[in-house]
Formats: sequence, C-alpha cells, structure tokens
Amino acid sequence: MGIVNDIEAMNKEIRCCDRCGLAKSRKNAVCGEGDTSAQLMLIAQAPGENEDREGIMFIGPSGMVLNEMLNRVEISRKDIYMTNLIKCLLPKNRKPKADEIEACCRFLDREIAAVRPGILVPLGYYATRYLFIKYGIERPSKAEFHSVYGHIFVVDDQEIIPVRHPAALLHNPAIREDMVRSYIRLQGRVRHAAEKCVEIKTNPLRRIDDDG
Repeated sequence: MGIVNDIEAMNKEIRCCDRCGLAKSRKNAVCGEGDTSAQLMLIAQAPGENEDREGIMFIGPSGMVLNEMLNRVEISRKDIYMTNLIKCLLPKNRKPKADEIEACCRFLDREIAAVRPGILVPLGYYATRYLFIKYGIERPSKAEFHSVYGHIFVVDDQEIIPVRHPAALLHNPAIREDMVRSYIRLQGRVRHAAEKCVEIKTNPLRRIDDDG
C-alpha cells in the first residue's frame, strides 16, 4: 500500500473509532488532511465545534488565526499536512484526559510514520508535551512551558518546532508578535529543508562528503 492508501485506511478507522468516551459526544471524528508527502506537519490538540460539525480542520476562529500566520510567512495549507492529537471534540473545549490521549495517539503515530515529515510543529501544550514524551525530550514545568515555543529540537532526522496554538492569540492578543516570530523561524526552517533537498538531488556527492 502507498502512503495515500495507508492514510485513507487509517481515516476509515478514525471515523468509526469508539476507543474512548468522546465517540459518544462527537458529531465527526476529524481526520488529518493535506499533502501526504509534506515536509511540514502541524499537530493541534483537538477539533473545535466548527470542525466537529463539518469534519474539516481549522475552519473556525482558530483557523482564521492560523491562515493569517501562514499567509504572513508564505506557507500554503495545501503544501503541509495538518492533524490533531485527539481526533474528537473535547466537550466544552476541556483539557484532554490521559486515557483519551492514550486511546488516540496511535493514529498520530501512524500519521507521522506514513508522512515522514522533516519538521513537526506541535501547536500548544498537549501536542508539544506528547511529542516531547514520544521522542524523549526533556520538558520544562507547565509554568515554564512557554519557553519552548519557537525553539528547534532535533531528534534523529526530524526537527520539532513547538508553536503556540492559534487559539491562544484569541485569548491574549499581546502574544501576537511572539507568535509571528515563531512562524518566521518556521518559515526559515522550511526553506532550509527545501534547499537541502534540492542540493542532495542535484549534487549527491556533497551528501556523501557531508556524511563522511
């Protein structure tokens, strides 16, 4: 099976998943979407009410903020892959529970393995915390967690660049410039990855030299 077929098969599982209690209150389990060969994967926490109703990612107020940030750094949604740590709406937008994360994270793990993005961008605390645990990255206390946003963490051949969730800007407009700086750094890493890919394809001997 190819990547697209793998993703489609998994999405069928997601849409009928009943591994946790969220299956009883959701309208739609929201699957990941975008370019399945993307260099960049955005990972949010969970769908909101608009997304739950329509079954599409980032179409509500948070989606408007995300679109603004991506447009500002000239990154197109069609060129990235977006997904959630939790695929179902959290009632009253509460925090995810440990058993819900445990039940749902297997889908995210499979998406990462299938898409194999060079850059993982967790949006907000829970998505970032999950990736830090998954890849064995030391994480600060919750009170100091904001210090990781916009920084680059390298694990094997992947970069992890945590960014505040777009919803944070709706609640605190004062963080706009900090968020913009994070997306500008993200833009730089995407360009670097693209240039490196072109260099390897056009000059394979350089890769051999760099790798020793």
